[in-house]
Amino acid sequence: MSTATATARPGAVLADLLPASRVRDAALVLGGAALTGLAAQLSVPVPGSPVPVTGQTFAALLVGTTLGARRGFLSLALYAVAGLAGVPWFAQGGSGTGLVSFGYVLGMVLASALVGALARRGADRSPLRMAGTMILGEAVIYAVGVPYLALAAHLSASAAIAAGLTPFLIGDALKAALAMGALPTAWKLTTDH
Repeated sequence: MSTATATARPGAVLADLLPASRVRDAALVLGGAALTGLAAQLSVPVPGSPVPVTGQTFAALLVGTTLGARRGFLSLALYAVAGLAGVPWFAQGGSGTGLVSFGYVLGMVLASALVGALARRGADRSPLRMAGTMILGEAVIYAVGVPYLALAAHLSASAAIAAGLTPFLIGDALKAALAMGALPTAWKLTTDH
């Protein structure tokens, strides 16, 4: 039995296929935060919305799913804290709490833990379960981000939904479709040797 097959036990996430150590875990947490910061720079303004389309949410959910709940949470918490401290790696090079989109960052911290916990239960191993995992993760991000947007931008609930949720649904469906193929395929490639 190969090392990958032996390690791909129930309760494992993709990161667990690497040899275990504290150095590995620290590198994964730092790498997950950096990946999210880089993906946030892939940003396209949305007309009529103070929130851009970015690669940030996809990266946050990917980090949570591949690293598991604890490391995913720590990665996104590090991303959030570093951004609060002034690292300009939020969407469009932003930092600090003054951004009306900061609620989405907080939602990503929680969502990464949720999708990581689901991945530990095998949700990242089949396309259909992976799609559901991504949708749940996105729902958590919006559940925090949209109300924060409403408060920070002084918008009504319906205006916040129109500016901070509705324009992003098609992109989120595409991200879920990408994850549906990517993660189950990664498992198949790493464990079918």
